[in-house]
Amino acid sequence: MAAAPRDAPKPPHQKPYRGRRGGDAMGVAWSLRAAAKRDVRVAVIGDHGTGKSSLVTTIATGRFPDQDNGIAHVLPPARLPVDYFPARVPVTIVDTSSSPDGNRMLIAECQTADAVVLTYACDRPNTLERITAFWLPKLRRLLQSKVPVILAGCKVDLSDKQQQAGLENVLDFIMCTFREVEIYLECSALHRIKRRAQIPQNPSAARAEGERERRRAMAAAATAANLAGKQGVRVVVIGDPGTGKSSLVVSVATEAFPENVPRVMPPTRLPADYFPDRVPITIVDTSSSPEHRAKLIAECQAADAVVLTYACDRPATLERLSTFWLPELRRLQLKAPVIVVGCKLDLRDEQQVSLEQVMAPIMQTFREIETCIECSALRQIQVPEVFYYAQKAVLHPTAPLFDQEAQSLKPRCVRALKRIFILCDHDRDGALSDVELNDFQVKCFNAPLQPTEIAGVKRVVQEKMPEGVNDNGLTLTGFLFLHALFIEKGRLETTWTVLRKFGYDNEIKLRDDLIPTIKRAPDQTLELTGQAIDFLRGIFNMFDTDNDDALLPAELDDLFSTAPENPWSSNPYVDCAERNVLGGLSLEGFLSKWALMTLLDPANSFANLIYVGYSGDFGSAFTTTRKRRVDRKKQQTQRNVFQCYVFGPRGAGKTALLQSFLGRQPSDALPMNGERFAANTVELSGSRKTLVFQEIPEDDVRPLLADRESCDEFSWQRTRDLLVEVATHGENTGYEVPCLIVAAKDDLDQSPLALQESTRVSQDMGIEMPIPISVRLRDLNNIFCRIVHAAQQPHLSIPETEAGKTRRQYRQLLNRSLMVVSVVGIAAYRVYAARKNTSS
Repeated sequence: MAAAPRDAPKPPHQKPYRGRRGGDAMGVAWSLRAAAKRDVRVAVIGDHGTGKSSLVTTIATGRFPDQDNGIAHVLPPARLPVDYFPARVPVTIVDTSSSPDGNRMLIAECQTADAVVLTYACDRPNTLERITAFWLPKLRRLLQSKVPVILAGCKVDLSDKQQQAGLENVLDFIMCTFREVEIYLECSALHRIKRRAQIPQNPSAARAEGERERRRAMAAAATAANLAGKQGVRVVVIGDPGTGKSSLVVSVATEAFPENVPRVMPPTRLPADYFPDRVPITIVDTSSSPEHRAKLIAECQAADAVVLTYACDRPATLERLSTFWLPELRRLQLKAPVIVVGCKLDLRDEQQVSLEQVMAPIMQTFREIETCIECSALRQIQVPEVFYYAQKAVLHPTAPLFDQEAQSLKPRCVRALKRIFILCDHDRDGALSDVELNDFQVKCFNAPLQPTEIAGVKRVVQEKMPEGVNDNGLTLTGFLFLHALFIEKGRLETTWTVLRKFGYDNEIKLRDDLIPTIKRAPDQTLELTGQAIDFLRGIFNMFDTDNDDALLPAELDDLFSTAPENPWSSNPYVDCAERNVLGGLSLEGFLSKWALMTLLDPANSFANLIYVGYSGDFGSAFTTTRKRRVDRKKQQTQRNVFQCYVFGPRGAGKTALLQSFLGRQPSDALPMNGERFAANTVELSGSRKTLVFQEIPEDDVRPLLADRESCDEFSWQRTRDLLVEVATHGENTGYEVPCLIVAAKDDLDQSPLALQESTRVSQDMGIEMPIPISVRLRDLNNIFCRIVHAAQQPHLSIPETEAGKTRRQYRQLLNRSLMVVSVVGIAAYRVYAARKNTSS
């Protein structure tokens, strides 16, 4: 599995043109321009110490420069004779300096060059990182991609195999992202290694394919930015006065140190093509003076990333990070990543301790720090890298993926990668075969893997973690190891590309746009379809490993191990379904919990269906029920899930009713805070329906539900008042609901007055007489079936107040009057028509 940084795909039909350990950089540069030029001018650029001058000396003199005598800081232009290459075109090679003093000369030479050779040191991976973060973006701005670039890895004799394996993925990415790079190769001036590089047979076709690939890479980068929720990145620069904030902002925008620095720079925008992710950056400078504190806070709260500066020559500003700035950012509860930047590196005392030693304890305390880096605006040292890392922290954050303290993938990341692994394991043998690995690579990075690359991936895993590979291919353990390795090497963009390709957002949950907007009337609900229920039965049986027809807690956790977390580990789902003595969840209880989750939170229900492997769309998983008012008119309902609100004063037996519905004793503990739910199936007339009880806490009903003993006059009076209130609300809104009165605790002595009053009110309001039950005596009087029957025949149990009866009688009278008027009107019209026909 080749890594593709910054979401840039590799070419779909061919590998990037590249040489393996060798090739003549000047010969390649000549070959690209020889057909059209009588003289080719090649500029050699790159970081200090990458071997530029040694490369030029070796090409020009045929030998490696004498180390005792050394070589000049910058060599004078070297001219290769006409017969040096077969095409007999002379080549002029211009060496350059990467120091700030030589910046103007370097720019001039690049702008007059026919080709640019850009060097990095094979034994120093950071110089290759600088190619992407600094040199290639700089050349793109200077040359507008009109001059070909040859990427040359010098000192290949000093690199080891492990370094080489890590560099190849970066080189692939560069070829895909920067179309001006024609080829990359590696060489050794010391050992004169210059094997032929792979050059396209048809340069025009290669350029066309490169342009197409560039567009694909741009689209992929834009998609990645969109998936991360960012059309642009806003970076706010803060810190003590005089730490170099404004100079840093000016330097990154102009690539020069400012003569006169304003106190606060206006917002500065870096264009989309400044960095490979092709996402524009807005840099906001700030003032740390007390009078501008409110503005600084507002900018921090609006920031995507915060650059916090200190001065390398002023240790007191470094101490202020821990004593003021970082605690202040934490007090503001910012979620933005923080990049700590030591400015004025050129003034730093060489006797000072290293950056790692200084920052390690600070980063240990303040986990929001994403990166620490030092720079010099005066010397143009690592200035672009500051904002490259800030952008990277926003688009490819570390915190959701990796636990720095434990040095391991975070649980939610592991769960997401496990789901992706299972989705890619088409034959369900617990390993990704070569074909499955290749399919995964194409899906995520738009490019196939070569057989040698697949073998190389498995070899790396097997060397570090033998259980990561078996006879069938790459196991889940190996798959997770690879991603941990990418992240440890700073290649977070690879893992983020994979996650976003499979629909995850920055919180490692499915993106909101993947869950359709749910539109329904207030008296409509969603229910699982037969297809979704059949799927759930299947996964229940799959994870019931001991075949006891119940899911134990460990089996249920395993079932949800591909979801961000177990959705039933918190209220209201914890104790809402029936369990066996071992705590196992039966199939009826399992399906009842899904019915409850669909009823309360259909979006979350659909997301969890996807997490556990459901491949259908929203419409195949859920059906929207008919409106209740239609059910009342038709005097029947098609619903399979019924929700019943349980009201009543404290101590009236509400909780005991829910407990008995789940086959528990009233004394069994239930959560004491918030709403309680109970879901189970009820068999009625040969069919199974799901009944959901919701106990409403008395504080949430109205203050009229006082803390009184149940089954007395006071309890009944409050229940009667509540019934009238429910009926009145239904009559006023048009959303009437059937109601039943349950006389709980029938085993206790009943109040004659309450009994007489309840009978009268039931008759007056047109509902069934109170149903007496006793949970203690296990005499439930078939209450659950009666509740379902009332829900199925809603017109028979809707309470009606006196005011409601008056309105109903008035409407009936009005309807009769209109009917009489209509009949009279029709009769009169017929008489008139008959007379008209007779007269004619």
